[in-house]
Amino acid sequence: MDSLTQIVLGAACGEVALGKKIGNKALLFGAIGGIIPDLDVYVGSWLYGNEIDAMLFHRGFMHSMLFSVLGAFVFGWVTFKLYNTGKRLHTTTLLNWVWLYFLSLFTHPILDAFTPYGTQLFAPFSDYRVAFNNIAVVDPIYTVPFLICLIVMLFFKRNTRSRRIWLRLGLGISTGYLLFTFGNKLYIDSIFKSSLKAEGITYNRFFTQPTIFNNVLWYGVVDMGDSYYVAYYSLLDSSNRFSDWMRLPKVRDLSPLDYKRIERMAWFSNDYYSIYKMDGQYYRYNDLRYPLADKTNPNSSVFSFMLFKDKGSLNMKPFERSDANISEALSELWKRMLGV
Repeated sequence: MDSLTQIVLGAACGEVALGKKIGNKALLFGAIGGIIPDLDVYVGSWLYGNEIDAMLFHRGFMHSMLFSVLGAFVFGWVTFKLYNTGKRLHTTTLLNWVWLYFLSLFTHPILDAFTPYGTQLFAPFSDYRVAFNNIAVVDPIYTVPFLICLIVMLFFKRNTRSRRIWLRLGLGISTGYLLFTFGNKLYIDSIFKSSLKAEGITYNRFFTQPTIFNNVLWYGVVDMGDSYYVAYYSLLDSSNRFSDWMRLPKVRDLSPLDYKRIERMAWFSNDYYSIYKMDGQYYRYNDLRYPLADKTNPNSSVFSFMLFKDKGSLNMKPFERSDANISEALSELWKRMLGV
């Protein structure tokens, strides 16, 4: 999920592990642990000269269970050595710090696995991306109440009952909402299957996921073999059916046979993608796991990249967000969320 959410969850883990011993400082160290896996964005850029390889490194090994274990010992040992000096000598143990970093590092990829982006929990032994698709990458209903509870908790002394109550409240609300999104996902999938049957659509496979910032408006994609169909459904709709159906051609102007990196990008998108030849040397790669910015334009995916041939290989331009397009897409999604 987004960095703020991971910081909040990491801070809560820090409180669980060391809050009674070091107070608010535990939240700080937990927040640091919670954000460490996302530093793979910068590590990937440092390791690879190719933008595609750098992007594919994200949510890889540094989001794995193995990294959580190894990182817990490494970061725990370093922090213990730096912290356990002077007046703080013997106030904490090495095991305390290892436990803090394990909780903050491990919960990060676990939470990411609930999102459509997914994460490679079993790297480097497997590149399987765990993605349950039940919560958006950014969902303020999960994050904001959790954050408020932690902020209130800051004003109580470390050993008070009120501090523990606010921590449990934050964890309880966020966990309860996450469980709700699981149930909602099962309900949405049943609605999508009913909608496909009503539309007379036969398919190879499909997936559904919530749109950004909410768990009310959902987006569904059907793989028809030679094309995709996409549709939307809001919990506020008057009928229990997906609507706004649109056919997207399955365009493959570059294939894995042309470049090995296309095969890796196809894996990254779970094979829900299209590649269009643009003017000049450029190709547009549309990741169709995410909604269109313009429902009338099949080439307007909000998550797309410009590919180009680079010295006999394939590279891509750094991802550039168009604020105007994003604002327009969010406005359309908000209107659709209110129901039809």
